Amino acid sequence: MAFIRKKQQEQQLQLYSKERFSLLLLNLEEYFFEQHTAHHIQHKGSQKERRVRGSLKICSKSVIFEPDAISQPIIKIPLRDCIKIGKHGENGTNRHFAKAKSGGISLIFSQVYFIKEHNIVAPYKIERGRMEYVFELDVSGKVEDVVETLLQLHRASCLDKLGDQTAMITAILQSRLARTSFDKNRFQSVSEKLHMECKAEMVTPLVTNPGHVCITDTTLYFQPLNGYPGLEVFCTEDDLCSDIYLKFYDPQDRDELYFYIATYLEHHVAERTAESYTLQWQRGHLSNYQYLLHLNNLADRSCNDLSQYPVFPWIISDYCSSELDLSNPGTFRDLGKPVGALNKERLERLLERYQEMLEPKFMYGSHYSSPGYVLFYLVRIAPEYMLCLQNGRFDNADRMFNSIAETWKNCLDGATDFKELIPEFYGDDVSFLVNSLKLDLGKRQGGQMVDDVELPPWARSPADFLQKSREALESNYVSEHLHEWIDLVFGYKQKGSEAVGAHNVFHPLTYEGGVDLNSIEDPDEKVAMLTQILEFGQTPKQLFVTPHPQRITEKFKSLPQTSCDSVSIADSPGEESFEDLTEESKKLAWNNIAKLQLHEQHKLHKEAVTGIAVSCNGSSVFTTSQDNTLKMFSTESKMLQRSISFSDMALSSCLLLPGDDTVISSSWDNNVYFYSIAFGRSQGTLMGHDDAVSKICWHDNRLYSASWDSTVKVWSSVPAEMIGTKRHQFDLLAELEHDVSVDTISLNAASTLLVSGTREGKVTIWDLTTATILHQIQCHSGTVCDTAFSPDSRHVLSTGEDSCVNVIDVQTGMLISSMTSDKPQRCFIWDGNTVLSGSQSGELLVWDLLGGKLCERIQGHKGAVTCIWMNEQCSSIITGGEDRKIMFWKLQY
Repeated sequence: MAFIRKKQQEQQLQLYSKERFSLLLLNLEEYFFEQHTAHHIQHKGSQKERRVRGSLKICSKSVIFEPDAISQPIIKIPLRDCIKIGKHGENGTNRHFAKAKSGGISLIFSQVYFIKEHNIVAPYKIERGRMEYVFELDVSGKVEDVVETLLQLHRASCLDKLGDQTAMITAILQSRLARTSFDKNRFQSVSEKLHMECKAEMVTPLVTNPGHVCITDTTLYFQPLNGYPGLEVFCTEDDLCSDIYLKFYDPQDRDELYFYIATYLEHHVAERTAESYTLQWQRGHLSNYQYLLHLNNLADRSCNDLSQYPVFPWIISDYCSSELDLSNPGTFRDLGKPVGALNKERLERLLERYQEMLEPKFMYGSHYSSPGYVLFYLVRIAPEYMLCLQNGRFDNADRMFNSIAETWKNCLDGATDFKELIPEFYGDDVSFLVNSLKLDLGKRQGGQMVDDVELPPWARSPADFLQKSREALESNYVSEHLHEWIDLVFGYKQKGSEAVGAHNVFHPLTYEGGVDLNSIEDPDEKVAMLTQILEFGQTPKQLFVTPHPQRITEKFKSLPQTSCDSVSIADSPGEESFEDLTEESKKLAWNNIAKLQLHEQHKLHKEAVTGIAVSCNGSSVFTTSQDNTLKMFSTESKMLQRSISFSDMALSSCLLLPGDDTVISSSWDNNVYFYSIAFGRSQGTLMGHDDAVSKICWHDNRLYSASWDSTVKVWSSVPAEMIGTKRHQFDLLAELEHDVSVDTISLNAASTLLVSGTREGKVTIWDLTTATILHQIQCHSGTVCDTAFSPDSRHVLSTGEDSCVNVIDVQTGMLISSMTSDKPQRCFIWDGNTVLSGSQSGELLVWDLLGGKLCERIQGHKGAVTCIWMNEQCSSIITGGEDRKIMFWKLQY
C-alpha cells in the first residue's frame, strides 16, 4: 500500500541524510513554523560547558532541538511547560528585547522529552524538574524575532481554553502565510505559465504542513512555509498529482485548483463514479481488491489520513486449522453482518444496552476503523506514528498486534473491539507483519518479547499468509457475498432504519454530517468535537442508497443464447460445437467493432426509416418507414422487391416471425399488421391500442406491443388449426400500465423480463411471469429513445433525448453507469461491455462501458440514425436513418 511505500522511502532518505527530525515529533494539530542553525550550550559558564551543534525548530506548541550528532537525543520542550523565555543573561520581563551581543536564547521549563538517541526509535524518555537550556543561534540578529515568536506561542499554549489556544495559533499561522508567497524562481521551466496560487496544508498521516500551492500549465507545486521538506513537485506531464492530499482554507481555492487541473493539464484523470466501477467489478474486469480500493477512494478514504484510512473486511474466520479450505463456506466470516453482530451472545448484551439508552442511541461505543486501529496493525512499519498518536509511548505489550488468531478472537468476543482490517492484509508487502526494525515493543505477561506477528497454522510464512488472504478475498464465496458487506460500510445499511435492522449503528459523531461544526459557536467545544471525531474514527461517505448489486460469477452466469444457425453437432466433452464457435466469433467481432466500414447503401423510402428485420439467411431485408410503407429489399439482386402500404399513417417498427413467413408491422394508427411473404398479402390486423403503437417484440408465440396509450400489452398467438383459418388471432394475456406514453420496449433473452421506456424518462423493468414491476427508475430527463437487456440479462442499457447513456442493474434497479454524448443516441446494440449506438448526428458511436468512455465515431447517415440491426454472428450490421437510407456495414479485421 501507499502508506508502507511512503514509510520505506522516508526511511531510505533518512539513512542517506542522517536527518532524524520529522513532523511526527510534533503533537497532533501542531505546526512547524521555522528552523535555525544553533548550538545547545550545556553547563553554560562552567568548566563542563559543552557546545552541541544542531538545528533549533520553532513549532506552535514546542521547541525542538535536533543535534547533528545522531548519538545525541533530539530534545523536545513543550511550550506549556516553559516557566520563562528570553535572551540569555537578561533579567526582568521588561528587558527581554534589549539589544545584546549574545545570540543565546534561554528557556526555563519543568519537563523535557529525549527522542531517538543513537537514532533508535523507542518510547520517549522524560525528565522532570526545573531546568534551564540555552540555545545560541548562528545568526545573532535573529534572536529578538525568535524570542518574540516563542513568547507569543507560549501565551497561546497557556490559555485556559483549548479553543482559544487553537484560534490564536491559527491567527499566527495565517499572518505568516499572508506575509510570504510562492517563490516563482523554483519553477522547473522558465516557460511555465502561472494559473493560480493559494494557501493550503499538505496532509500526511497525523500531521499537516502549511504552505503555498502553485499550479502552472504543466505542474502542481507545494512550497512549505517552514522549508521542510523543501519544494515538493507533484505534477509533471507523465505523472499527475501522484500521492498528494491537500487541505484548503477556502473551498473556492480548492474548486479553482481542481478546475485548472481538469482543464489545463493534458493528462488529467477523468472523474469516475462508484457506479461506473460497479459495472467493471460486476463483469469481472476489476478484482474484489481493486473494487474495494476504488470505493474507499470515492468515499474519501486515504492512506494519507489515518482517521479515514481505507477499510477492508475480515474475510477468513478460520485461524486454527492446519489447512485453509476455501471451498468450505464455514471458512469465511458472515459478510452480511457487521463485526459487532458476528457473536450472538455479545450482540444480545449490546442490544440490551441499546434498548435502555437515551437518544441518540448507538449499538457500538467504538468504531471499525480509527487511527489507533490502523496503527495497531502498522506499528512494526510505522512506530513513529504510534509514538506520535500516543504521546511518545507504545501500547501495553499484551494489547499489541501479537497474533492474527488473537486479534480475530478479540474482535469476536471483546466488549469494545469491532475493528475491521486494512488493505495491507490483502497486499504483497509483509513488512507490517515482521519486526524488521528490531523495535523494543515490550514484554508480554508470559515473559516473551513482542516480535513478529504470530500467523495461523495454515500460513507457512508471512508471504504465504498474504497470498492465501488475497485468494480468499477473490474466492467465489466472497465474490457472491461482498455486496452484503458493501451495503453495511458504503451502502444503504449504513444509516437509518436499515442500519438499525442490520445491527450496524455507531456513534452519531462517526457519520458524515452527524454534527454541524459550523453551528458550534464555542471554539473550545468545536476543537474538542474535532479531536473526538479524529480519534474515534469515521464512517465512510455513503456511496449507495439502494441495495448493491451482486457480482456476476460463474455460478450465476446465464447460458449463452443459441441462434437460428448455431446448432450443436457435438455433445460429448472436449468437442467444440457450432455454438462455441459462434460465441467466439461474437467476442472477436465486438472486440473489433470500431473497425466497422460502410459496405453499401440504398435509399428505399420517402421518409425516415423506423424498423429493420432480416430473414434468417440474410437474403431479404424488410424495413418500415414514416412514409407508411413496408419494403422488401433483396440483398442478392440489390433490388427493391415489394412495397406494401397498410394505412395512411406511419409505421413504427417491424419484425419477422420464426420461419420467415410473416412480417409484423406496428403503426401510428393504433394497429399491428401481419403480412404473408409467401402469399404477398395481409394476413390480418390486430386493433389492440387506443393510440399509436411505438414498438413490438415477439417470442415463443407471444406478441408484446407498446403504445402511446400508456400500456404495454402481452398477446398470446392462437394456433391457426384451432381457429380454422390462416389468419392470426391473439388473446390478451396481460396489460402493463404506465403513467405516460411508452416509446420503446425490449425483452431479455429468455423473455421472462421486459424493459419499457416512457416519454417522461422512466425506465421500468417488468417480471413477465407475474406481470409486476421489479424496478422503476427515473433515468432520463426526456423521452427514452431505446432500451435493451445485456445478453446475460444482468443489466439494462437505456438512451434518451437528454443525451445520456445509462446502465441499470436488473437485480437491484440501481443506476450503475452513466455517460453523456453531445447528441442523443436514438438506437443501439450492445454485448454488455461495448455499445454501438446510432446518434442524432448521423454517426455510429462506439462506447466502452467498462472504461466509461467514447472510443470511436464513424460517419454514417445525413440525419439521425433511427434503427439498427445486427446478425447473430455480430459480423454484419444494417442501419436506417432520417435520410431515408439503409446502410450495410461490415467488420474489417
